[in-house]
Amino acid sequence: MEKVIITIDGPAGAGKTTVSRAVAKELGYTYVDTGALYRGLAVVVRQQNVDPGDDEALAAICKDLDLSLVPGVEETKVIVNGEDITGQLRTPEISMTASAVSARPLVREWLLGIQRDLGAKGGAVFEGRDMGTVVFPQAQAKFFLVADPSVRAHRRHQELQEKGLAPTEEEVARDMEKRDRNDSTRAVAPLKPAVDAILVDSTQLNIGEVVGVILGRVREIVS
Repeated sequence: MEKVIITIDGPAGAGKTTVSRAVAKELGYTYVDTGALYRGLAVVVRQQNVDPGDDEALAAICKDLDLSLVPGVEETKVIVNGEDITGQLRTPEISMTASAVSARPLVREWLLGIQRDLGAKGGAVFEGRDMGTVVFPQAQAKFFLVADPSVRAHRRHQELQEKGLAPTEEEVARDMEKRDRNDSTRAVAPLKPAVDAILVDSTQLNIGEVVGVILGRVREIVS
């Protein structure tokens, strides 16, 4: 089967990460969590106490920052100035800062080349928010995952609990609603499905069922 680029976009808690990893593993593809790039930058922004809306300060950080991804089937590692910071990426604070910096055009432009280089040879599953609309508009297989907001908040709350973090489910829901609003209304690369993306609603589906839907459509596309 031809090795293609698969994009899986959607809001937080829709199941993108788990589904993308499973699809990549089944196909023998590389899994790339592009949101990890924004989270990696967010870690540095918070460490330096920089306002995520300050373009001049962000430009200064980006100019000197050595930020890279090490893709894998199970996990995408984030390396900042030679240090693996993957374990710092999934807190609610980093999520909100990542959402804020991702709205800055200079940041998106700076990261665009890194993302496209990772997909140059195909055979990769890219998880994100604008993979099918901006980064890989030519991708052969595009998907957009959605789910009911209450279901997404519950899933994310469970994920954070498993990592030893303790926000309430209500706090998670509020943060998620704010991030959805920010990501969907930003002027640059807003969160939305590509016109040719296949919409998959995971509200009533388990992970195996969602993966099955995506694999079935991928095989139809490349057959």
